[in-house]
Amino acid sequence: MNRIILAVCVSLAVAGCAHMGIGGGPTAVADLEPTKGNEARGKVTFTQDGDTVRVNANVSGLKPGGQHGFHVHEKGDCSSGDGMSTGGHFNPDGAPHGPQEAAHHSGDMPALVADSYGNASVSFTLKGVSLGTGSHDLVGKGLIVHRDPDDYKTQPTGNAGPRIACAVIKKT
Repeated sequence: MNRIILAVCVSLAVAGCAHMGIGGGPTAVADLEPTKGNEARGKVTFTQDGDTVRVNANVSGLKPGGQHGFHVHEKGDCSSGDGMSTGGHFNPDGAPHGPQEAAHHSGDMPALVADSYGNASVSFTLKGVSLGTGSHDLVGKGLIVHRDPDDYKTQPTGNAGPRIACAVIKKT
């Protein structure tokens, strides 16, 4: 009887972990640090689940109530102090900049929306990218939070303004 109970408990634990993205596909993390003169910081996790990547972000130090452009950039280099060393948006296919439901760069992501305290928590799924393999691999790329909202129209940047936080996406 105890073996049956143990087997059921283990099965439930494994199923729960898989549902939460734990123990599934490859994972990566990005620890956002403020660029010079800014306060935005946070943690972003990436989990591969089949042909999609689940993104969970928690960011603080944003403009209260503001929207902020949020993009993967081509270079994993935050050394410049202003985030410009990350280069442009990650765009291996040469696609136009845009929202997720239209043609877009591989590095285009939904906006961060801060609450009245300047904190943002968001979870979404990306298609067409991967962790650890292929030309659409996010590992080793830069992650940027911008000061302003992304208009998803202006090419190639979205007119989201200065880079207020920077990280390198690292495989875990």
